Amino acid sequence: MPTQDEMDINERLKYLRIMRKRYMRADRDGRGRLLDEMEQVCGLHRKTLIRRLHGELERRPRRRQRGRTYGCEVDDALRVIAESFDYIGAERLGPNLVWMAKSLASHGELEVSAALLEQLKQISIPTVRRILQRVSRDDPRLPQRGPERANQLTRDIPTRVIPWDEQEPGHLEADLVHHGGRTSAGVYIHTVQLIDVATGWSERVAVLGRGYLPMKDGFARILRRLPFPVLEIHPDNGSEFFNAHLLAFWAEKIQGLRLSRSRPFHKNDNRFVEQKNSTLVRAYLGDYRLDTVAQCRLLNTLYDQMWLYYNLFQPVMRLREKSSAKRADGTSLVRRRYDQARTPFDRLCATTAIHADRRIELERLRDRTNPRQLRREIEDGLAQLLALPCAVPGTVENVLDTLMTPVPV
Repeated sequence: MPTQDEMDINERLKYLRIMRKRYMRADRDGRGRLLDEMEQVCGLHRKTLIRRLHGELERRPRRRQRGRTYGCEVDDALRVIAESFDYIGAERLGPNLVWMAKSLASHGELEVSAALLEQLKQISIPTVRRILQRVSRDDPRLPQRGPERANQLTRDIPTRVIPWDEQEPGHLEADLVHHGGRTSAGVYIHTVQLIDVATGWSERVAVLGRGYLPMKDGFARILRRLPFPVLEIHPDNGSEFFNAHLLAFWAEKIQGLRLSRSRPFHKNDNRFVEQKNSTLVRAYLGDYRLDTVAQCRLLNTLYDQMWLYYNLFQPVMRLREKSSAKRADGTSLVRRRYDQARTPFDRLCATTAIHADRRIELERLRDRTNPRQLRREIEDGLAQLLALPCAVPGTVENVLDTLMTPVPV
């Protein structure tokens, strides 16, 4: 009876202790059949099983412990690199250690040698995980700011889900994140976020209100910055996305644009952008109310820095293979395999969607940017944003006064 999962050493010894009683009571033919079964279950050679069954089936400690392969120099390098990557997981960190170490060295953040680069090249992902668990982190990853939140024109817009294995850049999931705090009264800031399914490229812009004019200005700002053409926009069913003015805007700006939408009350139809709403918006801003022009301008400055950090320096893992199997109890098991972690920019450069001049421009921008310093600037900008006062929620007069008040530059 072959198993799907490989036994670890403790499970194998426990199984052999149970089978030894049957083995010792069996005759010659019975022992042969039991050995056949144990070969399939344990994956051990027949002679090894015989030797184990007639010997000791308890784990013994090593007589001599292995020495450390990686010393303090690797620990210090991993600490700085992990901080620059915002403490991402070892699976995303491991394949990107060498180039980030070279980038940090060029900005004077890290001293590297040929021996260190060779060790970073050959270190395994489990070893990276163990080292990161051992070394202390001076600063928390992101501030915790409370729990997450959970038209007629749409009749002509088809409902669909962008396939998870989409290979062509330009298919963008879109969503709107509200920053109204505990009340939806008055005018307050929203975050418009777009995520490219193929590369993980992310775009964010803050708009004050969700009428046609601020939404149009927000989308225009995103289109000016995108380094690849837009083929499809896939939001939910909100009227802020589907209204006559905005549909006319898309028809004018992009020829042949495909508009699609998710099914009502099916947030998983926009699973990529919903995930980034949590990690790239709510994790930074929480559920605070933001409702002034000064906050909107500062938030857009913060989003400009995050655009550079998360698209050029943050590696992401994309789903490569998905299969289903049946467990022994009849329930379904979905297995997912992911590819090697790469930044959205590197994934984009592996396609033909980006123009050569734009690629060179972004490569130069990445080379002259210090990712560690950029992360510190993001944290400082976030602290400055949350220190700004809000207008009194729920009163239109205060909102209008805020809109008319000049903001110091």
